[in-house]
Amino acid sequence: MLIHSASQLLTLPGGPQRGTDLGRLAIIEDGALLVRDEKIAAVGTTRELRRAHADEPTLDASGCVVMPGFVDPHTHIVWAGERAAEFEMKMAGAKYLDILAAGGGINSTVRKTREASIETLMDETRPRLARMFAHGTTTVEAKTGYGLNTETEFKMLQAILALDAAGPLELAPTFLGAHAIPPEYKGNPQAYTDLLCAEMLPFIRQWWSSQPSTANRPLPFVDVFCETGAFDLAQSRQILTKAKELGFPLKLHADEFDNLGGALLGVELEAGSVDHLVKTSDGDIQALASSDTVAVSLPCTPFGLAESEYTPAQKIIAAGGLLALASDCNPGTAWCESMQFVIALACRSLKLTPAQAIAAATINAAHAIRRADRIGSLEPGKQADLLILSVPDYRHLGYRFGTNLVKQVIKRGRVYSVETGTHPVEHLAEAERLAEAE
Repeated sequence: MLIHSASQLLTLPGGPQRGTDLGRLAIIEDGALLVRDEKIAAVGTTRELRRAHADEPTLDASGCVVMPGFVDPHTHIVWAGERAAEFEMKMAGAKYLDILAAGGGINSTVRKTREASIETLMDETRPRLARMFAHGTTTVEAKTGYGLNTETEFKMLQAILALDAAGPLELAPTFLGAHAIPPEYKGNPQAYTDLLCAEMLPFIRQWWSSQPSTANRPLPFVDVFCETGAFDLAQSRQILTKAKELGFPLKLHADEFDNLGGALLGVELEAGSVDHLVKTSDGDIQALASSDTVAVSLPCTPFGLAESEYTPAQKIIAAGGLLALASDCNPGTAWCESMQFVIALACRSLKLTPAQAIAAATINAAHAIRRADRIGSLEPGKQADLLILSVPDYRHLGYRFGTNLVKQVIKRGRVYSVETGTHPVEHLAEAERLAEAE
């Protein structure tokens, strides 16, 4: 089909945007885009493309912005249960240790996730994915990490793969067995670190290569929470080094509460991204800027914790680094399914312009999960993942918040309608029905 008459077509060509280059949208006014065989075949002005492809079926985008689908490169989207009571305790002034003593914190989610069947995990996750999709996220990174034992971590990974296969939202899997120290290893984090290296990682590697459905697809990322109270720098190095030896690509949580050297470790081991980066030093920022490791900011996390300190995004940009945005969607600190809100928050708390935030949430976010060669921008040959917004100017993203500006989502060339202000896609099966209707 030919999508035509867009008030602004944001193409973002040329790959990830580094440093002060961030925010190069390459806008085509009165823009048009040709989709064939799930991919983008051409972009240009409406006049040019209508003349060259006069017989194509059309979709009129008059008065609308057309742009790449959002890529969310850091989420914990698969879990069981919820922690609303814990949030109330936090707002009433309870300390984290008090919440842990009351049975809350990450151990609460671990307990519920261990108890849940894979069917229950998928049933609870589908509505979250549907809301993400309705708000414009077309690809999402999804971590394990609420099992903290081989059986449940594997169950979570299987759920992620099954949800990815069901579509339409595309999932990029990450193994995060090193999310926290499980309660049965309290006081002995090294023993759990050794278990991850000796049992979990080799098991996942062997299983992945033996399955027809996964043998020919890239290995999942392996991530570690390098932080005080989780895994120290030496343990993080041990886990990531073992993962790299087994062929896994790497990610790393670092500098959320303390600067332990995790960012430098990520650069050294050529991780795809290092995420959080609130307490990151100037030296670490310089090291990131000299590498291909993406700095992923998660502004919803300090917002969710009612904290005032955020990723030093302006320093990362000034140093020439690669900056991306993600939701960190999780049940404890940041239950946010809208990258539109992430953009609005980044404009205010990271001092990004709307154009910079859009690039950080599309092409740079795609690079953070190493998929920028096929998603994240609107260029011929790339997958036809795009949004039609119900506004005429891209700057409404960031300017507005708390509402859904997405009118239609196009995933692999298929059109999914979204009603402004509602969540019509309550289940992904319903999204498929809407696509057939289109």
